[in-house]
Amino acid sequence: MLEQPLSSEVSATELYALTADGWRIQMTRSLEPSRLDRSRRPVLIVPGYGMNGSIFVSHPGGTAMVSYLAAQGLEVWTLNLRGQGATAPVNGEAPPPSLRSYAEQDLRAAITTVLDRTESVQGRLDVLGCSLGGSITYALMALEPELPIGRFVAMASPLRWEDVPLLLRLPFRSRRLARLMPVRGTRRLAGLAMPIAKRAPFVVSLYLNAKNIDLEHAAAMIEQTVEDPHPRVNADIAKWMRAGDMVLRGVNVTDQLRRRTEPLMVVTANRDGIVPGAASRSALSAWGGPVEALEVGDASQWYSHADLFVGREAPRRVFAPIARFLHR
Repeated sequence: MLEQPLSSEVSATELYALTADGWRIQMTRSLEPSRLDRSRRPVLIVPGYGMNGSIFVSHPGGTAMVSYLAAQGLEVWTLNLRGQGATAPVNGEAPPPSLRSYAEQDLRAAITTVLDRTESVQGRLDVLGCSLGGSITYALMALEPELPIGRFVAMASPLRWEDVPLLLRLPFRSRRLARLMPVRGTRRLAGLAMPIAKRAPFVVSLYLNAKNIDLEHAAAMIEQTVEDPHPRVNADIAKWMRAGDMVLRGVNVTDQLRRRTEPLMVVTANRDGIVPGAASRSALSAWGGPVEALEVGDASQWYSHADLFVGREAPRRVFAPIARFLHR
């Protein structure tokens, strides 16, 4: 059956961060009281496109990312960006989701809350950005030079778009078309795809390798995790893909990352059909500090996008190397 969110040893507390533009950001702090090392930096996990933070606390047949990291003595935080989970506007005047608001408002408020409420004595935090969550972390780091981040892990996170897959290039070929893309019912459609994938694995091969995941229980997890994308975010991504580099507030994000000196780890799947390896690895040459690359999968057991988070062997092949990187 689907592993219950977190392990029995993990204590979870729900908190909320308030953005300057009127959104109440849902956050969860998780830790193992008997193993917590307060001398280490807390880690904030940032979700990506069309997903919420529940993917980090549940796993279809294995150990969830949050449980794994908490068992290493870390205080682990997750958040839901605007439009995800129980995150909600305070009033009707709060602006909608966008790449810029994700970075400058939601993520910035979450970082402030972590540092205000953490039990760590470090005064800094580490960030683990997943898919688009890593991209918006790049954006905030480009816009705010003094951001108090110790180490950064980007998992399947595009920076400069190169060799965009055809199935992504078509719907995102213009901002207008991207805004018109159907976005309702995404969770239901994703849930329907899992049973079909048992008989026809190619249906989901861009997103996951059906051999790596317990599909029977993955459908239940998807019902908790998948969110409808927002048209404005789709339009922003279309603009970014066409330009190659993300530009926010007139700032080229890729160019500004040369100023960052924090250690960076870039995690990729060897056959990611959603975020091409080149788009993720572009950060390695753009980054100003020390970098480390981890490619997961090989010819005999290839990995795609979702396998990094919910694959059967993700705890050993993905979470363990990340934990070692954060411990240095």
